[in-house]
Amino acid sequence: MTEPSHTPPPVRITHEKIVSVARGHFFTHGFRGVTMGDLAEELGMSKKTLYEHFPSKAALVEAVILHKSQEIEADLARITSESSANFPGAFHHLLVCVQGHLEEIRPPFVRDVRRDAPEVFKQVENRRRDLIHRYFGKLIGRGRRAGVIRKDIPAKLITEILLGTVQAVMNPEKLAELKLTPKTGFSAIIAVILEGVITETGRSKI
Repeated sequence: MTEPSHTPPPVRITHEKIVSVARGHFFTHGFRGVTMGDLAEELGMSKKTLYEHFPSKAALVEAVILHKSQEIEADLARITSESSANFPGAFHHLLVCVQGHLEEIRPPFVRDVRRDAPEVFKQVENRRRDLIHRYFGKLIGRGRRAGVIRKDIPAKLITEILLGTVQAVMNPEKLAELKLTPKTGFSAIIAVILEGVITETGRSKI
């Protein structure tokens, strides 16, 4: 007697899996370059099922950005906590961390989100402002106490200059005009600002 065949149960696709797959595609190809049909096909599900998880592509993009933001913040918090007594080391690790995260995000994604989902782009800018204030601002204050950041310029002013420059340069139009990626743009900003605010003692340590 032939044994009945048993079809393995379908793999349950979680929100986290969907966000992970979408993140790779969105960050590389942009918002417009990826359809919900493309993602559903790669995930092995129907578009209807995908829309049951996320009602729109904008909602999925927002979930991807939130996941990325939480990942960046967790890394920044860990670095500033682990290197609390070592400004040069913490600053170096912080820069490497941010540059590594920015390497994943390609210009088409930033351009498309700003153009097609301006409310989501606004959230990105607000989160970026918060992270710069909380983590780079904290590090700048620590550097002043260590004697490697100039004390004749208020720490809050240095942070605002950094934030203003990031907002002016790290946008799709300016990055395209200057032929920069998010990573190279951020690196240049940090290099220029550090050159102006670091002390001679700091130069010898960083």
